[in-house]
Amino acid sequence: MPKLPDLEGLAIFAKVVELRSFAAAAEDLQLSKATVSKAVSRLEARLGARLFNRTSRRLALTDAGRQLSERAAHILAEGEAAESDCLAQSVTPRGLVRLAAPMSFGLREVAPILPEFLTAFPDIAVDLHLSDAMVDLIGEGFDAALRIGVLPDSSLIARRLRPMSLHVVASPAYLARRGRPTHPLHLAEHACLGYAYQQTPDLWRFTRDGEEAAIRPSGPLRVTNGDALTPALLAGLGIAMLPAFIVDEDLAAGRLEAILTDWTMPSAALHLVTPPGGPRPARVEALAEFLIRKLSQRG
Repeated sequence: MPKLPDLEGLAIFAKVVELRSFAAAAEDLQLSKATVSKAVSRLEARLGARLFNRTSRRLALTDAGRQLSERAAHILAEGEAAESDCLAQSVTPRGLVRLAAPMSFGLREVAPILPEFLTAFPDIAVDLHLSDAMVDLIGEGFDAALRIGVLPDSSLIARRLRPMSLHVVASPAYLARRGRPTHPLHLAEHACLGYAYQQTPDLWRFTRDGEEAAIRPSGPLRVTNGDALTPALLAGLGIAMLPAFIVDEDLAAGRLEAILTDWTMPSAALHLVTPPGGPRPARVEALAEFLIRKLSQRG
């Protein structure tokens, strides 16, 4: 396998050419003169050609040195520009942030607040990916994600923003027709509408005063987005377990009713999740701080 180019040697060589002095290059690069001299000697040995003719008073490029100097200067300039751009992005909030969020939550609570963020940070663009499926932050190149639920152990960095309550709901018409369950085990006799991305979609768990109960829901509909259950619920087709932000409006209007309210379901929370690693770029930090401030305040 071929070796990588001696980029450090080329950059030091270019700086010596630019300043016409080993000592001046060493001072500019904050290196010792010996380090600069060794880097150039290493490069000469690698290339098999002398790059400078040196005397105690004079430094002149050889033919090989002249041929190499322009390209080495370009390498140095590109490296300095790359570092400068990266540093600017890490300090100044600008560039693209890729954010993932659950579909219903993203439409209700994330999308409405983004105009305020984009107005405050005109040099930042946001790529908002809405899906109830859990994305692979690192594998799919996301900078951050909002997730609802109990997070599994992972190397990701998670910030808990607020609790997210769940309700078991049905329409008044369904309850009038089929009866109101008073114990979770009664749900086995009812049509239960399923949400595929629930923490445990095939098992609904409940607790009350130390008592535990669990049922395996079955019914005529299972979906991959919580809002997709609303028409079926309002049509009186069954019972569903959904987060408060999806059903609160229908509960307040009386279109749905909460049942089994004296039972507790597994606790869930809203989290902001980011990949592990060093300091976040300024653009990601700015959006993270904005989301933490805005979404932690809501109930």
